[in-house]
Amino acid sequence: MASKASTIHIFTLFLICIPFSNSIDFNYPAVFNFGDSNSDTGGLVAGVGESLLPPNGQTYFRKPSGRFCDGRLIIDFLMDALELPYLNPYLDSIGAPSFKRGCDFAVAASTILPATANAISPFSFGVQVDQFIRFKSRVLDLQPKGRKADKYIPAADVFQKGLYTFDIGQNDLAGAFYSKTYDQIIASIPTILAEFEAGIKKLYDEGARNFWIHNTGPLGCLAQNIAKFGTDPSKLDELGCVITHNQASKLLNLQLYALCKKLQGQYSDANVTHVDIFSIKSNLIANYSKYGFEQPIMVCCGTGGPPLNYDSRITCGQTKVLNGTSVTVKACNDSTEYVNWDGIHYTEAANHFVASQILTGKYSDPPFADQMPFLLKLKF
Repeated sequence: MASKASTIHIFTLFLICIPFSNSIDFNYPAVFNFGDSNSDTGGLVAGVGESLLPPNGQTYFRKPSGRFCDGRLIIDFLMDALELPYLNPYLDSIGAPSFKRGCDFAVAASTILPATANAISPFSFGVQVDQFIRFKSRVLDLQPKGRKADKYIPAADVFQKGLYTFDIGQNDLAGAFYSKTYDQIIASIPTILAEFEAGIKKLYDEGARNFWIHNTGPLGCLAQNIAKFGTDPSKLDELGCVITHNQASKLLNLQLYALCKKLQGQYSDANVTHVDIFSIKSNLIANYSKYGFEQPIMVCCGTGGPPLNYDSRITCGQTKVLNGTSVTVKACNDSTEYVNWDGIHYTEAANHFVASQILTGKYSDPPFADQMPFLLKLKF
């Protein structure tokens, strides 16, 4: 276990020591995040009463934190790098949460397209944007009424100076494979991105000027999709990932990149940064041992044993009777050896790796480089 930790620490120090050029100002007073489970810090749990059981959260929070992970998400590590507190979910009203340095509108299972009647999350991207607009309106309404709320709400100028982050679209593709043909899914991508563009425009019209847009990771490398759609070996690539799912991810990402370039030209007074998460995660899965991992696809918190250790009938922490036997889904002995936590989401260790790669700037367009002094103060 010590060698694993040493690998991560050495890798992080290596990143810190690389010189880069700074074309982006990272001195943001707040972050407003939109997305799905990749960046949900508790929205689904608060919004629909979804139950997350131990061992979720065990690595860092020591209990379930509303995150679909054993610990921290990519957004958490990025907030650390920006020296900002972790984002509270917009939907969480318990414990007098502070939104002074930002707010998380992301909700697990959310899509860009409007939610269907049987969707797990009703909080699609358009709803999240509308929630932000209401949030901003309420903040501006509360500010003149005294200082009592000052420690809980952002200042008025934060809405223009803040960073707006996006990680959504995965569920539009992944869910569609259960009911649509590959060609139908590909044909739907322009509609998905038109909805995304409409949301970005709404935020721009509300004063947002700093946009940070993640593309979609390699869906075909998630155990959930391999278990369902990869039973025929001919449908898998050399890494054991479902070919069609990864192709769909790539095509969505190509069109998302084109949209980001369009937005960069259209909103000349804004900063629109595209981040290639697909390349980062694909590199991790292809070269997992180089980065200190032992299992690129097999699930840490799952059941069924190799090669996937995943069963769609039961989720991490649950106890159910399967085939006449009571089964409790427990975590592996060392989650830092695994890329995948529960069949869909990454472990804290993998999220740590992805965040560290994002912070190099080389996966961003426009790239940021040369000097990133905040990297020296990383807390992870």
